[in-house]
Amino acid sequence: MKIQLMIDEKYQETEVHICAKQYNEQIEGLMKQLQEVQTTKVIDGYLQQEIHMLKVKDIYFIYAEGAKVYLQTIGHEFETKRKLYELEAMMSYDFVRVSKSMLVNMDKIASIQMGPIGSTEIILDDESSVHVSRKYFKELKKRLGIGRD
Repeated sequence: MKIQLMIDEKYQETEVHICAKQYNEQIEGLMKQLQEVQTTKVIDGYLQQEIHMLKVKDIYFIYAEGAKVYLQTIGHEFETKRKLYELEAMMSYDFVRVSKSMLVNMDKIASIQMGPIGSTEIILDDESSVHVSRKYFKELKKRLGIGRD
């Protein structure tokens, strides 16, 4: 794969061109990564009768409980009207799924603790901990760039 960078004042915005002999999984993955760069910066969260515009970088984790989905920040828990899978698609650049019902902000991860019998916990910046399902652990390591492929 060749990568070429052109810096020129004639461009008003950044352009990305992909030239390939054929469409394949590698091209599809590259396109997904490029699309993820254009991420959501704020999201609406509800606390009592107020609508708050939350910065994505301030959200520690997102979780579903029953039919409701919550956004956890350092001081508050906000409800959202969106589904967990919608939030995962919107914020896939910043968040990673760690269980069937939870997404975690990768920038808030302080450490990962490996427990006995394959149990894994993520320790976040605010010192809270989140359980990681074995099913999602491999993807977590991949997204954080740790371990071997």
